[in-house]
Amino acid sequence: MISKLRMIVQFFSFAVLNYGGRIGINLGFSLPCFACPFVSGCGGYCFLFYLQRVGLFGAANWSQIFTYPGLKTILWFILFAVLVMLLSKTWCGWICPFGTMQDWLTMLRKKLGIREIEWSWKTYDTIKPLKYLFLGVILVVPLLIAYGGMHQDFYLLFCRICPGRTLLPLFAGQTRFFSLDFANDITLVISVISIIIAAITVVGSFFKERFFCLFCPMLPLIQMFKKYSLITFEKKVDTCSGCGNCLRMCPMDVREVHEEKEKAKVMSPECLLCMKCVESCPEDKTLTIKFLQYKIFTSSREYITKNFK
Repeated sequence: MISKLRMIVQFFSFAVLNYGGRIGINLGFSLPCFACPFVSGCGGYCFLFYLQRVGLFGAANWSQIFTYPGLKTILWFILFAVLVMLLSKTWCGWICPFGTMQDWLTMLRKKLGIREIEWSWKTYDTIKPLKYLFLGVILVVPLLIAYGGMHQDFYLLFCRICPGRTLLPLFAGQTRFFSLDFANDITLVISVISIIIAAITVVGSFFKERFFCLFCPMLPLIQMFKKYSLITFEKKVDTCSGCGNCLRMCPMDVREVHEEKEKAKVMSPECLLCMKCVESCPEDKTLTIKFLQYKIFTSSREYITKNFK
């Protein structure tokens, strides 16, 4: 069953990315997921951290774009792009440690028999742009610090308010990111905001599946390479019965798969490629995940009969 395979991959990825550094694993600075560098002994770094640390070009001024610091950043970005094109949104649905932590909170809620909260489509449409706002902060703040006179205490701003920085270190026995920084007014406000966001994320992820993923700036960054991805998500619109299972099972409440009546490719910016919609589709070969032209997983009435009794 694909969901069990996904759980195994998630557990393995969480172990490698959170603890891999303790046994010498170092996957670099280009990972397209929230592999937090603030976790002691982590096995690789989120590319968003590197992007903030060095800025867009990794250089002190525009003339240094093609010097070593700038070229180094370009090489890390190329590696990020290659990883995204190879695995696309599976980085989000299968590999991201922070996504896995959210799934564990969902599992706990279900074990306790608590229903998930439901939002209106208007609410979804209102909050969707926030991930682009966070991405803008990541791209613009380093430039403002370098060229616009912004205070140095805003360095790594997104990382310092990111709930991954506060929560993932807990799995390594670190609690220091729950403390307040009284160095000055700026650092104090940032540390207060980070704790508030972490608390909201825990509560939100318990009551709403993949809550923080709705705001995650990594999703639009990955979506930039949609046209070049080796993994595609396709729908045969003429065989869709309109049952709505794909919409009901989607942790991100993506409507596009259910509503699409013309286009074959249906991977939306919010899609995590968790494949729950493909699992739940009762029509043969209506939803299909492909790597190049090879089918990885396709919907099947037989699959539903065997696995959903």
